[in-house]
Amino acid sequence: MNEKMIPKESYSYWRKAAEERGLTFEKLENQVHHADVTIVGAGITGIIAAYLLSREGKKVALVEAGRVIDGTTGYTTAKVSAQHGVIYDQLLQQHGADKASQYYQANLAALNFIENLVDELNIDCEYTKLPSYIYSVTEKGSETIKKEAKAYQELNIPGELTTVTDLPFQVTSALRMPNQAQFHPVKFLLPLLDEIKANGGTIFEHTRVTKITGGEPVEVVTEGGGKLSSPKVIVSTHFPINDFKGLYFSRLDIERSYILAAKSAIPVPEGMYLSADQPKRSIRYSTDSNGEKMILFGGDSHKTGQGGDTEEHYQNLKHFAEKHFSIKEFPYRWSAQDLTTLDKIPYIGHVTGNQPHILVATGYAKWGMTNGAAAALLLSDLVQEKDNRFKDLFTPSRFNANPSIKNFVKENADVAKEFVKGKLDKHDRRLEELENGEGAVVTVDGKRAGAYRNDIGEVTVVDTTCTHMGCELGWNNAEKSWDCPCHGSRFSACGDVIEGPAVEPLKKIYE
Repeated sequence: MNEKMIPKESYSYWRKAAEERGLTFEKLENQVHHADVTIVGAGITGIIAAYLLSREGKKVALVEAGRVIDGTTGYTTAKVSAQHGVIYDQLLQQHGADKASQYYQANLAALNFIENLVDELNIDCEYTKLPSYIYSVTEKGSETIKKEAKAYQELNIPGELTTVTDLPFQVTSALRMPNQAQFHPVKFLLPLLDEIKANGGTIFEHTRVTKITGGEPVEVVTEGGGKLSSPKVIVSTHFPINDFKGLYFSRLDIERSYILAAKSAIPVPEGMYLSADQPKRSIRYSTDSNGEKMILFGGDSHKTGQGGDTEEHYQNLKHFAEKHFSIKEFPYRWSAQDLTTLDKIPYIGHVTGNQPHILVATGYAKWGMTNGAAAALLLSDLVQEKDNRFKDLFTPSRFNANPSIKNFVKENADVAKEFVKGKLDKHDRRLEELENGEGAVVTVDGKRAGAYRNDIGEVTVVDTTCTHMGCELGWNNAEKSWDCPCHGSRFSACGDVIEGPAVEPLKKIYE
């Protein structure tokens, strides 16, 4: 049997469209830029919010630390759906019918907004209407799905229980939600950048924001000595870079998950699928640049910085794919980082009760296409002081004692454990033992350090203390990064920030 190898390096297929377009924007350095609204973070929320506000005549500045659409939005499974796994039974039990229904309505409105925008601007982004399924292959999973179907009935959500799917294996149960969609997220967002520019907006890349002051106007300070001054600021950086005493770092669960793209010799499933059983498996198709269909297999989530040998997660997806599909090749692999709030509903609104000029959006729980668009719609209304019926549902200042307080204690107990564990962990690897392309925690001059030897043998050694709150980082061998097990910050092998909440790079011991 010819072994099908997975790629050695991670590369998102979605990002290919941005690179082929060759779109670049200037870096803000050593100057002050004035705008009506500054939006920090150029993913789906930031770009749609900038488009909406610029369309209304607002002078908008959109600021991105790296490249536009190169955060979680560029590494998603890109399902445009209000079926967010098994969530509505949980929301019904924890929040009641009114809020559970509002959550569905907000995401349905976001789906319709995206569809209408695709039509209005004639965006070629492979937007395809498809049913979405939650499926199970166990009796336990089937019972979970039946409870979810009952919640659908109570909330008047369109859905159908079935055992008929186009998966190449038998399911014990499946819950079908009709009229959902999938698309190419980068191809959807690139034309919106053109619209923002045409509407008079300014876009900055490679402009990392390090500080936001809550005065009037709000001042946004960047790493390169630049500043942006605006009456209103939206923080859509995935993890909020400034906490403003909102304790976001203690109110979010941070996970990494993995995607493996495959080409199959058997027919590709036409719907979008997510398992109710553990381990979670997500299945949808896409089409490559040659018009050939690929299956995107997703799953194997774990807390950031706590994934062990991260290459194994790709191998687990490979084994699942090969077990059920006749795989010809695996052309792409990539991973993503996702944040989930204590009560599973995103935080969207004023960053704290006493900061009316700074707004935030975070915690999309792996469903960023609709939750992200819903956030942009809500934030646009809040900036313009318009009424929005979902304002109270998503407000970051909410605190539901059940189940939030239990989850708050659980998450922060885990953080405390990882903080202490990192300080006490033995690190007996030696620098000279590292092979090319390998990183590890080592001892340098009797102290803990992180070393990486690149493909040509050059070594970089960094301090593995996270610059956010001092937790000890671990090596992610699949992505060649230093990951924080406490609050999810990630750094390149050379110490540069990849994911917040950290904004400062790691201290280099030598290179």
